[in-house]
Amino acid sequence: MSLPTIQDKMQSQMIRINDKLSRVKYKIAVLSGKGGVGKTTIAVNLACTLAKNYSVGILDADIDCPNVGKILGIEEKFEMRERKLIPKEKYGIKIISTSFFADEDKPMIWRGPMIHNTILQFLELADYGDIEYLIIDMPPGTSDAALTAMQLLPLDFVVIVTTSQQLSLMDAKKSSNMAKQFNKPMALIENMSGNVFGRDKGKELAEELGIPFLGSIELSEEIAVSEGGIPLVLKNKDFADKFQDIANHLNTLVKK
Repeated sequence: MSLPTIQDKMQSQMIRINDKLSRVKYKIAVLSGKGGVGKTTIAVNLACTLAKNYSVGILDADIDCPNVGKILGIEEKFEMRERKLIPKEKYGIKIISTSFFADEDKPMIWRGPMIHNTILQFLELADYGDIEYLIIDMPPGTSDAALTAMQLLPLDFVVIVTTSQQLSLMDAKKSSNMAKQFNKPMALIENMSGNVFGRDKGKELAEELGIPFLGSIELSEEIAVSEGGIPLVLKNKDFADKFQDIANHLNTLVKK
């Protein structure tokens, strides 16, 4: 009897991954062309908003710089049960992140294959159960880590986050081109609107790209600080109402 080949093992792993993800109704990637535009803040607040009406999980696929746990104020380490990675739960959301087994201040200096394998293991072992929405906080950019996540995840929709800064807009356009190459439907959000770079540039870019515009999030000191592990949608009504409009629009687009 011949031993299983590497290809056989990979195929078996992908079968297990697809079986897990088949229990997730909608898989939404939150993507940005560059870091520092508030991608994780958008992902977390969007998840909290959706969790008011749906079962929701978050996968922090930004492997080397995971911030989802920090924003949500989660400090406990992960646990395994019967070869299943058990998500941490907070605000009705099931969360998986490398921050749950890495020291906060220790850099994760990993090459592409390690990031690739970590994302695969997350997908294979994470036990989200039956949920309606999985929000994936993607690695920034369009290089190896983001490509790996885009290739491995059977995404239903991509949300691109940009600011009105010219460089951010240029990089957002690259992100949209990557999503287009993988035939993923997408929409765009402008974050930090009204700063020194102005506002409505995200809306103009969405019109140029021919994709839906989900809305603008105004820059504020309150969202910049985000202290206490409480997302702003859970303590600021105006912000919550804005995100509810975004979530409603997204929900309509995804179900199309």
